[in-house]
Amino acid sequence: MDLIQLSERIYLFPFQRETDQPNLFYIRGDAFSAAIDAGQSERHVNAFYQALRKANLPLPAYTLITHWHWDHTFGLPYVRGETVGSALTKEKLNGVRLWAWTESAMREREEKGLDIPFCGECIRKEYPDLSKIRVVSVQKGIDSPETIDLGGAHLRLIPMDSPHSRDAMVIYLPEEKALFTGDAGGEDHYEYHGAYEPRKLRAYIRFLRSMDFELYAEGHELPETKASILSYFASLPEAKDT
Repeated sequence: MDLIQLSERIYLFPFQRETDQPNLFYIRGDAFSAAIDAGQSERHVNAFYQALRKANLPLPAYTLITHWHWDHTFGLPYVRGETVGSALTKEKLNGVRLWAWTESAMREREEKGLDIPFCGECIRKEYPDLSKIRVVSVQKGIDSPETIDLGGAHLRLIPMDSPHSRDAMVIYLPEEKALFTGDAGGEDHYEYHGAYEPRKLRAYIRFLRSMDFELYAEGHELPETKASILSYFASLPEAKDT
């Protein structure tokens, strides 16, 4: 699979439905480059890096993690450079590192609500041999906004609560007016059973309205505009009175 170039500096390694594989984004700076999310596995990382090499792009000096869920983080052991996420993502992954990966352990976590059946189904597809799963945490966890200077491109890292998870980190690239959100705008499958908590959704919409962006780059869909994503969120019942 090849990269899709979205702008002068932004490239997309696109999502795949079969295993709920997310988009991986790449931002090319003049001095350094960064990837957004680490993907599902060594296979996923290798395919991404192969596409970068084919496009004659340097491997990323940073991999920035949008939230802790497996499809965005189980590739962490295999990426190059420094890894950064929110402080809550770092804490959560340090806990997931202790999880056992057997059928019985996975079923027990699903019964307790620590994980969800849909994730389990996709994990089994990506990992026919569950013993191959390795989990590591990010090297750096942040609890307030920080900026990474890639040279001609400045990434503003913003840790925040979100409708999808408590540990979100969105990334803003002002030079391209691009906002990378991972799954931040999605429903919450852990605490709200696949639904939106209205207050969190409304807070997220207010955040989006406050940001000066034109490209909304999310985890499992093709990028869209600010106008189109705000129109979508405004159509949701939970968003009324925003």
